[in-house]
Amino acid sequence: MPSRMIVSRELADFLKLIAHPDRLRMIEELRLGEKDVTGIAAALSLPATRVSQHLAQLRAHRLVDERRAGRNHFYRLSHPHLAAWIVDALQFVDIRNRLAEGDHIDSARALWTAQSRNTSH
Repeated sequence: MPSRMIVSRELADFLKLIAHPDRLRMIEELRLGEKDVTGIAAALSLPATRVSQHLAQLRAHRLVDERRAGRNHFYRLSHPHLAAWIVDALQFVDIRNRLAEGDHIDSARALWTAQSRNTSH
């Protein structure tokens, strides 16, 4: 049973890491490919300093890779299927909130899946 405990702790730590709304949105944004801090900040209407702080945490846990080109830092998902996994998880939010906020979930699902389908061709 010790291995189950270790794996459970690791999974819980991973879920805590991505359990911030800004980090979830960044993962969703990076599903389309590599972006720099300024591009992510503009797309998500967040301050660049906050984006940098979140990216540092994601990078420290190897969820994003960084590429430097001169003074620019570009980020991409280390495991692109993570974004699809998050979209798949929307069904659990959908069940819990269908009566109160179902339209928000439907809008997010449509936006996230439509853009990824268009880029997969």
